[in-house]
Amino acid sequence: MAANVYASATGGGSGDDPAQTRSGTGVRTAGATIDCPDVGSRLTSVPDRARPEVDKELALLDEQIAKAYQRLSESAQQVRQDSDFADNAIVNPLKDKRAATLERIAIAIDRVGDRPQGLDTLAACTVRDSGNQAPAQGDGQDGNAGEQPGQQQGDGGQDQQGDGQGQGGNGGQAGNGPVAADFAPITSVQPDAARPRPAADASRGSFATDCGVNENGLFNSDNIIAAPGVTNGAHHFHDYIGNQANNAFASDQDLANAETSCVDQGDKSSYYWPVLRLQNGTQEQDANSPGGGIEGNAGEIVTPEQVTLTFEGNPRGKVTAMPRLLRIITGDAKSFLNGPANANASWSCTGFEDRQLKDKYPLCPQGSDVVRTFKFQSCWDGRNTDSANHRTHMAFADAAGNCPSGFRPVPQLVQRIVYDVDAPSLEDGGRTTPLFAVDSFPEQLHKPVTDHGDFINVFDEGLMREMVDCINDGRKCGAGAEAEPSEEPGQEPGAGRPRRSSRRRLPRPRRSSPPARRTPSRAETPADSPVTRATAVTTARDRPPSRPRRTSRPPKRTRAARPPAPTPPRCGRRPRPEPPTPVHRPAARATRARTRTVSAGPRRSARRPAPPRPRRSRPGPSPRRSAAAASPTPVPSSGRPRQVPSWS
Repeated sequence: MAANVYASATGGGSGDDPAQTRSGTGVRTAGATIDCPDVGSRLTSVPDRARPEVDKELALLDEQIAKAYQRLSESAQQVRQDSDFADNAIVNPLKDKRAATLERIAIAIDRVGDRPQGLDTLAACTVRDSGNQAPAQGDGQDGNAGEQPGQQQGDGGQDQQGDGQGQGGNGGQAGNGPVAADFAPITSVQPDAARPRPAADASRGSFATDCGVNENGLFNSDNIIAAPGVTNGAHHFHDYIGNQANNAFASDQDLANAETSCVDQGDKSSYYWPVLRLQNGTQEQDANSPGGGIEGNAGEIVTPEQVTLTFEGNPRGKVTAMPRLLRIITGDAKSFLNGPANANASWSCTGFEDRQLKDKYPLCPQGSDVVRTFKFQSCWDGRNTDSANHRTHMAFADAAGNCPSGFRPVPQLVQRIVYDVDAPSLEDGGRTTPLFAVDSFPEQLHKPVTDHGDFINVFDEGLMREMVDCINDGRKCGAGAEAEPSEEPGQEPGAGRPRRSSRRRLPRPRRSSPPARRTPSRAETPADSPVTRATAVTTARDRPPSRPRRTSRPPKRTRAARPPAPTPPRCGRRPRPEPPTPVHRPAARATRARTRTVSAGPRRSARRPAPPRPRRSRPGPSPRRSAAAASPTPVPSSGRPRQVPSWS
C-alpha cells in the first residue's frame, strides 16, 4: 500500500523561508507545474490477478508527482538563482522514482500475462509553464490583485512576503489556482445546438432518484474506482451521496450492505464528485490533512443547494439494464496536463443552461446560481463492470445517439449540481467576493476542465428493471421525479427558484411507480371547468361549513290514494269498519290487526298502523238523543274528550 504524502501541514516547508500559505505549503513558483505522462490511461489491458498491485503502483506515481510539485512550489528562490536547480533537484530524481515504479508494474503484469512494452518511456517529466501570469515584484502584499482573503495572517500571523511572489503566479488561497483567467461570463457563450431528433422506437422516459445534497458531510480523499485500497488515492476531497460506506477499502459486499441517503432505499448506488470551495481564507477540518490543505485544496467547502440525479433513455432505441456494481468515471481529473480528450466538464448558470462552459468557471448574473452538469457514458460493452483504465468498458454515443459497434445502450446518468455562490470580484483578485474552484490534484491547479464525476451502480435488481421499463415506456418515474430543475433555459435569472432553507430534507416514502391520477380539488380548477362541475357532487361531504348548502330538495315519495270514506247512516247501528286487507306477510299483519283499535273511517297505509282515535259523535242532532246528550261534552281534567257511548 502506498504511504500518505506529508507528515504535517508544515513538514515540507523550508526552514529559512518564513513565508507559508494558510494550507501549510510554502512559497509558490510563479506559473509553473509538473507535467508527467499519464500511465493509467495507457494501460488498457491488465489481467484481473495483477490489477490490485498495478492500482497501488499507479497511486504511488500520483503521490510522487504531488510531492515533486510541492518541492517545486517551495523552491521559488532557488529556481530563480539556479536555472538547473529544478532539473537536478526535482525532475531527475522524479524520473528515477517513476522508472522504478513502472518496472514493478511491468513485472506484476508479466507474472500473469504478457509484459507491456514501452512503459519505460513514460518515466520522464518536465517543469511546465502553467499559463498563469506571474505577479510583479511586490504584488500581493498590499491589496493588489494577487492577494486572497485571509492571506495576510499566514502561519503565526506573518505577512506574505517571500520574494515578492506572495501566492505566486498560480493564485488561489493555497497558491495553486484558480486565477482570474479561469472565469468567463456565461452571457458571452452561444447557446448549444438542439438535441438529435429521436427515432420512432426511442426510449423517451426518465427515472429520477433523490439522494440529498450530502447533508451528512461525508467527505474523503479516496477513490475506490481509480485507486482501491489506497488511502488518499484521489489527492483531493469528494462529496458523497447515496451509499454511505464508500472509502478506499470498501468491498462490493460492504457497498451492498451499506446505508443510503437516497429516498428510495432500493438505490444504494454511490455518487461522488470533487468538492467546491470558496477561496475565502477559511480553514476546514482537512486543512492539515493529505488531500486537503497540505496538497493545495484549501478554503470553505460549499454544500450544494440542489442535486438532481436523472437516468435518461437513448434517442435511437430501447435501453437495457445496467449490471450491478458497474463503475463509471466521466471527465478527466488530469485533463489540464493530459489534454481535453477525456474531459467532460460542463459549467453553467441557472436560467442559462442552454449555454455550457468546458474550460472556464461561469460568472453568473445576479440571482443566478452556478450549475455543474455531468452526462455519463451511456454505452456498455455488455461484459465488464470495470476496465484497467476505467474507461474502455464504457463509451459515449455519437451525435445521432448511436453506440459504437459491440456496445449496447444503458440508461444515461445526468448529474446536475447547483451552488448558491456569487460571481467573484476578479478586479481585486477575489478580496471583495471570493473566487471558487473544485478540488484537484495539486499540479492540476484547480482548472475547471479537470472536473469529473464517479458512479457505482448498487441499485436493487428489481428497481433497475422498473427504471428500464419506465424509460422504455416513455414515462417519468422515480422518487426524485418531482425535483425538476428550478428554471428553464432562457428564463429570467432568479425566476422560479426554490425557496432556500437550512433545514434538512425529510425522507419521503418509497414510491417506484408513477403517482395515481388525482382529481383536482375545486380550489385547483377554474370555476367553469367540467372537472369542477363533475366534482361538485362527489365532494359535497367535504365542503367546509361556511359553503352555502344546496337549496333544492329531492321530491317526496308519494303514497297511494286513499279510498273514499263510507258515509255513515243517519240512524241505526254504526257499521263496523271493514277488516284490513291481507298483505304479503300475513303473520306480521295479523299481529298488527289484533293490536289495532277499531275506528271509523278509512284505514291508513297497511305498512304503518294508525294510532288509536277517539270515537266521534255523528253529525247533526238526533231525535232520539236525550237532552243531556245534547249538552256540550264535558272535558275531563286530562284534557281528552270523553267518549260518548253508542245507542241502540
